[in-house]
Amino acid sequence: MIELRTPREIEEMRPAGRFVADVLLAVREAAGVGVNLLELDEIAHKMIRDQGAESCYIDYHPSFGAMPFGKVICTSVNDAVLHGLPHDYALRGGDLLSIDFAASVNGWVADSALSFVVGEPAPGRAEADAKLIRTTEVALEAGIAAARPGKKIGDISAAIAEVAHAAGYSINTDFGGHGVGRTMHGDPHVPNDGRAGRGFPLRPGLVIAVEPWFLETTDEIFTDPDGWTLRSSDGSRGAHSEHTIAITDGDPLVLTAR
Repeated sequence: MIELRTPREIEEMRPAGRFVADVLLAVREAAGVGVNLLELDEIAHKMIRDQGAESCYIDYHPSFGAMPFGKVICTSVNDAVLHGLPHDYALRGGDLLSIDFAASVNGWVADSALSFVVGEPAPGRAEADAKLIRTTEVALEAGIAAARPGKKIGDISAAIAEVAHAAGYSINTDFGGHGVGRTMHGDPHVPNDGRAGRGFPLRPGLVIAVEPWFLETTDEIFTDPDGWTLRSSDGSRGAHSEHTIAITDGDPLVLTAR
């Protein structure tokens, strides 16, 4: 069911958006060469405890997950792009790391993601990694710019796809954006490819996560033996950018702005 939020409810969602943004910034700051993914998860976990927030991930067990997630952030490295399960891995210089985080504050959820290179770029990878990351960021900006009343979900999807295709990337539509509110994942689904003018009408009060993610040379993925981490079928790298936004009478409100 698609729910529209009142202006007061959207104001009540702001603390969740700020908290999620703060956690992502703290984890990105800590993610240096030699830092273990489990250490990054613990940083986020401590911030959740200190805030009195609730993790959206630790007990999360949808049909596509092999078991409850068990951690509080997603850490996807190199050929992993989504749902990366933190594990005993020390980051190396040149790793492309995507961090996805969602939490509930005072009963309201926010969800956001970013990607970056750890330390110095790997030899021969600087330009390709920068292009891939920047394309997800530009696609996110384009999708948000299209999120205006009178438009439709397809306008967001088409704006994202235009950026991806212009950069030479294909698009997987198995996973994409989604409604956000009292829970992390709700209606409507917001694909990263679609036709302008199609789909659910965008109305003030609609709160959604917009999240373009692309792989460098494929749009096919498979699930890692850990039961969660999604990797590219050909070993190419992936990147992921995401914000939770609210549709208003004017410009969209980015609740997770960093």
